[in-house]
Amino acid sequence: MGLKLFLHGVPDTPSMWDPVISELGLTTDAYRAPAMPGFVAPAPADFASTKEAYVDWYLEEIAKAHAEAGPVELVGHDWGAIITIRVASLRPDLVNSWCVANALPHPEYKWHRMARMWQTPILGELVMAATRKGQLCKALHAAGIPADLASIEARHWSPHMRKAILRLYRSAKTAGSEWWDETKNLPTRGLVFWGENDPYVPTWVAEKFCAETGSRLEKQADTGHWSIIERADVLAGLLKEHWA
Repeated sequence: MGLKLFLHGVPDTPSMWDPVISELGLTTDAYRAPAMPGFVAPAPADFASTKEAYVDWYLEEIAKAHAEAGPVELVGHDWGAIITIRVASLRPDLVNSWCVANALPHPEYKWHRMARMWQTPILGELVMAATRKGQLCKALHAAGIPADLASIEARHWSPHMRKAILRLYRSAKTAGSEWWDETKNLPTRGLVFWGENDPYVPTWVAEKFCAETGSRLEKQADTGHWSIIERADVLAGLLKEHWA
């Protein structure tokens, strides 16, 4: 069986996957959970932090995993979900299955309020500067992330992460439209896991995406954007079935 690759989103780190990986009982040689460049360590000086740059970076990670153990099992959340859909659309030959949660590219989706602020020059920088680690920690915990994990995540809130986020969002104003056509190339073994109370991406996005791509949708009531943490046990059970 191929390696499992888990990709986080914004403003997260690979630590967000710890609950799911624990529920799955995966050994360290069975999976990879890379940090997006700029989110834990500073990005290389020549890394543009655009949506295209992150796709190219992840394609390289997938190619290495494929060379090691064959077609991979992809799992992504938030921006990790959007990038997962893109790479699986571009290189379905490298992918055995994919599963994404609480973000998807779709031409009808309009970015949420915070994203639009980040996409606005000067305003985005001001919003970033005003967001402190303690404030972020409290917000993540209020959104359903356990306090200890929220603290770990917030610890990485740094100038280089904020810079990467601004560049990523500013490159992606029309990502849903730009990347939609290629979704027809997605491997058929796909799963969408969705917290129905997500304040950033409404459930209709998942419903339309799945209706139009033929993907399986598993909605989770009374969970939000971080459904993968709030329902880690449920997701783990679905993934085991998905990979079988």
